Amino acid sequence: MNKQGSLTQLAYERLRADVLSCRFKPGEQLKTKDLCEGLGVSLGAVREALSRLTAEGLAVAEPQRGFRVAPVSVDELRDLTSTRIHIESICLERAITRGDLGWEADLLAAYHTLSRTPERIHADGTVRLNDGWASVHTQFHQKLIAACDSPWLLRIRLQLFQQTERYRQLSVPFQTIDRDTNQEHCDLMNAAVARNVPLATQLLAQHMEITMNIVIAGLAAISAGASPGGQESKRSSTLAA
Repeated sequence: MNKQGSLTQLAYERLRADVLSCRFKPGEQLKTKDLCEGLGVSLGAVREALSRLTAEGLAVAEPQRGFRVAPVSVDELRDLTSTRIHIESICLERAITRGDLGWEADLLAAYHTLSRTPERIHADGTVRLNDGWASVHTQFHQKLIAACDSPWLLRIRLQLFQQTERYRQLSVPFQTIDRDTNQEHCDLMNAAVARNVPLATQLLAQHMEITMNIVIAGLAAISAGASPGGQESKRSSTLAA
């Protein structure tokens, strides 16, 4: 990859991370001049990066107006979750069918790390999601379906996971629903290792639906103009799926 290609890739990765983490909010205008200055790359690199984000559904191109972050909606979230349950259940079934002892060991190790990592941290008088927990949580779900033998299914599954991650990040400060995420992950792991496909896929669907309902509640709070970090937010649980 030449220097220009490297800069374009860097711009793409930085912008993508900022959109997924909701540093750029849904619907926010993405001003190419500001992005060039902030990223230290050329206009061409930024436009190419924005075009790639548009192809992934993370940005929207508007004639004569440039680019903006893709909006969010409850209807889209429901569709995303339904599709993700369908695709990830197929991945999980294939992983359970084909997984060997190495897959089991990796899954057990991922769960052990996840169960020992605090979900929430206290900062500035509020409770927020621990970035370290979010990372090992992602790894657990990756290990769960790692033995799936279809690269295309895994690519589609990853894209859906990342799209729902944007919703999760957006609503984290407004969460009010309590849940035992550690038990959910433990039950899911045990069903997978026991090679119980019906139970494992059922638990996976329930796991994602709980998260969807938490996000919907968070989006409703945002629409109502609620302030993050209030009394209810301080006792809230994390979003897990």
